[in-house]
Amino acid sequence: MLIIRLTRRGKRNDPSFRIVVSERLNPVKGKFLEQLGHYNPKLKTKSLNKERILHWLKVGAACSPTIHNLLVSEG
Repeated sequence: MLIIRLTRRGKRNDPSFRIVVSERLNPVKGKFLEQLGHYNPKLKTKSLNKERILHWLKVGAACSPTIHNLLVSEG
């Protein structure tokens, strides 16, 4: 099953995250199928590829709770 989730990037005490589509059983820092955007919690910036996110949701991918909250806040 596919899931849209965050993968952590960046240095210690300076996190940034990629929004990716991957298999649910793959490790969080493992392989992913496609990168859909990024999120920086310190600067409160986010960049989402809405068309591709909608495509993956229509195909049957599930969202992690954090991604769901980001999508709701984005509209």
